[in-house]
Parts: sequence; structure tokens; C-alpha cells
Amino acid sequence: MKPATIHYAIRASNPEAHLFEVRCTVSTANPAGQRFALPAWIPGSYLIRDFARHIVSIRAESAGKAVTLTKIDKHTWQAIPTGEKRSSLTVSCEVYAWDLSVRGAHLDQTHAFFNGSSVFLRAVGHEHLPCLVDIQRPLGKRYHNWRVATALSPAEGERGTAHRHGFGTYRAASYAELIDHPVELGDFTLAAFSACGVPHEVVISGRHDCDLARLTGDLERLCAWQIRFFGEPAPMPSYLFLVTAVADGYGGLEHRASTALLCARNDLPYAGMKGTPERYVAFLGLCSHEYFHSWNIKRIRPDAFTAGNLDAENYTTLLWAFEGFTSYYDDLALLRCGLIDQKEWLRLVARTIGKVRRDPGRKRQTLAESSFDAWTKYYRPDENTPNAVVSYYAKGALVALALDLTLRAGTNGRVSLDDVMRALWLRHGERAGHDGVGVGDDDIRLLAEELSGLELEPFFAAAIHGTAELALAPLLKPFGIRLRRQKTSMTPTLGAKTSTDGNEVRLATVYQDSPAQAAGLSAGDLLVAIDGLRVTPDSLEPLLCRRHAGETIRVHAFRRDELMDFTVQLGSPASDKHKLVLKKKRNTLRDGWLQDAAKC
Repeated sequence: MKPATIHYAIRASNPEAHLFEVRCTVSTANPAGQRFALPAWIPGSYLIRDFARHIVSIRAESAGKAVTLTKIDKHTWQAIPTGEKRSSLTVSCEVYAWDLSVRGAHLDQTHAFFNGSSVFLRAVGHEHLPCLVDIQRPLGKRYHNWRVATALSPAEGERGTAHRHGFGTYRAASYAELIDHPVELGDFTLAAFSACGVPHEVVISGRHDCDLARLTGDLERLCAWQIRFFGEPAPMPSYLFLVTAVADGYGGLEHRASTALLCARNDLPYAGMKGTPERYVAFLGLCSHEYFHSWNIKRIRPDAFTAGNLDAENYTTLLWAFEGFTSYYDDLALLRCGLIDQKEWLRLVARTIGKVRRDPGRKRQTLAESSFDAWTKYYRPDENTPNAVVSYYAKGALVALALDLTLRAGTNGRVSLDDVMRALWLRHGERAGHDGVGVGDDDIRLLAEELSGLELEPFFAAAIHGTAELALAPLLKPFGIRLRRQKTSMTPTLGAKTSTDGNEVRLATVYQDSPAQAAGLSAGDLLVAIDGLRVTPDSLEPLLCRRHAGETIRVHAFRRDELMDFTVQLGSPASDKHKLVLKKKRNTLRDGWLQDAAKC
């Protein structure tokens, strides 16, 4: 007798209306009343998204007869008790899919994309069972050329087994695995390459003119470096980059054997492109970030994520390590595998320093707090976010930089953050023959101390649990790198970030302790005039650049529909731009840090 299996089927039933039809069949439903639930969030994106709100209709049947479903909370339904043992129960629903992002589901006449967490109901109590999913072709001639792109494995030996890139039946070992493999359907562009013997594919949806040879060649170098960094063999048998190219977009979400990426089509390389433009560097950095997550968070996980509760928030204070350290290595990997040079990498690091030091939130929130509060603050930004929140991505990357420098300098290059990451993989990573152990709050510090022999508690107390500025300049000095701070302009400042709409200028953020805040200006205020002269996107800079810090100006602004009058004493020109300068003299510590790809 075959072991119990959860059967799913999904079809783009009405692309024009953006509707999927999804079925879930449980052959051994709970006779006391089987429950079904849709996840409240998707792993990797720490915000309650309530995917169940996109269910348009839902119904159930057993043995050809309708079964009543009762909704018991915002994302859970329960079938009435059948009273029969091992009864089969099928729940069918229509899911609205119009979220063009890496997190949800999107469907129209041009393509279909979905994450399992957006469409596949969880049979509560049966999450451990293997799953079969029949991915069906939409009806109609226009979909004749559509193919399937997913890292799910074809269900060998099953009726309707899918062939490579074909519609049919795929298999997952459990519900958690089922929802960790996004799916793209359409007439997409497909390219392939191999890295360290692991087959990789790149699928691009949307109009584009990408130079596939350039892209796959660059990704091959990047992926091979990361595999060798952690050590062969790679933990995944194959890997898939799912890319959606649009006019303007940016984002990525990691999965165990794939990643979903959203980019501007102009970010992709094109035939005849010279060098490595900044936009392409950003796209390669995004690919690098999500690929590094194949180890750091998908298989090396914080304790809080090992339980995998999909119904509520999973709190951890460690996102600074899992997102921040990944943000450090994403660009460093580009340097070490030769896709960018040291000058470009130092520019990227300097930009991150400026980003962190620009926002006052770094003085009010620690990295541990930022990690814990991601569910309510980082992923719910508002006009005051720069004043109250520090990014565990950006500052976490700087902490990784500072820790790497501290370890290398303190051990004369014997131990580095590379060693810590590889030790984390060996001790905590989930892989063949090793179940993996969740990372606790102090484990990274303790491991770094064990490897280096250094006392690192003061460093972690200040960098992770404190708000003091990271002392990067003295840390960089032994490596022959000088950190300089520069003024971005000579124009005195209001101390506010502005946004424009047509010919209007509005305050988007008023920074803490700024001249604008002291004068009473607020986010949302529409600037009308400065000293009696109209403010427009073109006139604001000329109106201010003729002044000097300490001068007083009169500002008229609308707050809602009320005209208000403010007196603002201008502040000093912003000096939030930073530059890292390499000393030409040969430096052994620096060479071991930035050129140690061969060691991996």
C-alpha cells in the first residue's frame, strides 16, 4: 500500500481575471473535522501578509458530496466531521493573483507566477506527508507554447509525471518543501550553465534584450565561488534563477534551490555592453545575495525559524547575521570571483556606510531590536522610519565588515569571518547526513571567540546591542584603507527629505533634531514658498544654495488644506558621503582579505 500523500492541482483557470483554481485532496482526512490553512507569511519576508485574503471562493466535497466548511479564523477553515475513518476530502478554491512581486502570485495572459504559500492550502496535521502537485496548462491555443520553470522534482513513476519544463505532476517531500519552490509558467527565455558540476538555469520573463552568454558566464563564476567558499558538494542538486524583468523594479526572495528575482530590464546585460555598469553590478549583487542565502538562512537557521510556524510571527534577534552578513558577502563575492575590482567594491562599501550614517534611527534602535521588530517596523516603513529604525541589512553588513577586520587584525590574518561562516555551516548547516541545529543568540560570538582566541563580548555588546557608531576608520587603517567623509554639496540644509509630484515639492521625512523639525515642519507638508518665492523641484536648490548655514528663512507650506508659516534656521551642508581610499603600498592583511578566493 502506498504511503499517504497530499494531492494538489493548480490551473490558471481565468488569466484575464487573474484567477487560479487550486485543489487539495487529503485521502486520510481527520474524521473529527479536517482543518485547512493558508500561511500568514512567506519565509524570507518578515511581514504578516494574510495570503488568505486573496481566496475568492472555497468549497469542499467528499465522495462526490458537498461538505460544509466553517471559517474559524482569518486563514483557517474546518470541514464538518464526517464520522468516517480514512475518508477522502477535497477542498477547491479560487485564488486572485495580481501581486507582481517575489512574495505572492501573479497571473495574466502573458505569464503566471506563484509561491506555494500564496496558493496551496495546508492540511493541518498532515504537514509531514509527501505532496504531489499537478501543474496544469491553461485552456486555449494562446497558451500552447507555455512551459513550466520550477525547482520542484518531477514525480517519477506517477501518472502524468511532468517532463523537464513541462506541465504535469511534481513531487515535494513535505508541505514545507512544497511552498519553498516558486513556479513560473509562460513562454519565457531559458538559459543554462554548470557551476562545480551543479546544473543551474536562468529563466527570464518579460520583454528584454539580455545577453544570455554574458549573464550565465558571470553567474557561473559567482556561483562556483560561493559553492567552493562553503565547500563542495553544494547542498542543492540543481538551482534555478527565476527573473521577472519589468520597467522598474528590484527585489529578491531566497528558496532552497531557487530564487525569485524582480529587476528593471535595463539592469540586465545587453549584447555589446562594455564593462560592468552600476545597474548590472546591482543585479549581480542581488543574485549573489539570494544565492548566499542557500546556506545562510535556508540551511543555517536561527533557533526561532526551526519550528516553522506559518500562522504567526517568528521572532528572532539574529537577522543582522542572516541578512546583514549575507549583505556583506554578496558584493564581496563579486570582488573575489573577479566580477568587479577593488575600486568598485570600496565604492559599494562606502555607499553602505553613508546610508547607515545618514539616518538618525541608528542612534535609537539596536541591531538586535531591529531584527526582532522587523515584523512591525522594518517591513512597515512610514515617514518616521529613518528616525526610528536601523537597517539590519545595511548596518548588519557593516558589523560583518567590522568583525571580519577585528578577527583578521587580532589574529594576524590567521582567522577571519570566512572561517566563522564555514564553521557555522559545518556545525549548524542542514545537509546530507546532518539535520542542522538552530543558531542561538550567542552562538556566533562564541564560535568566533573559539576560533580566534579573542575576547569579543565588548564588540558584540556595542555593535549588536548598542547604538554607538561603529569605529570603522581605525579598523580599516591596518589594512591600508583610509575612510574619508565628504560633503555632498555646499548648500545649507533644511534637514528633511523631499519628494516631488509634477511641479510640487513635499516633505517626505523630517529628520530628528533637524532645522525643519525645530521650526515645526512635518512630513507631508507641501512647500509653497521660501522668502516669498515659489518652490518647485527646479527652484528649491537655487533658493537654498544662495544662503549660508545659520541664516534664517521664511517658509510657507500647506498642511492638508491650511497654509502655514514657518521660520527655519538653516543647518550645515550635509556630509553623509563617504569614500574609502586605498594606500598604494602593498599590504599583506589586505591581500589576504580581498584576494583570498584561491583559499576557497
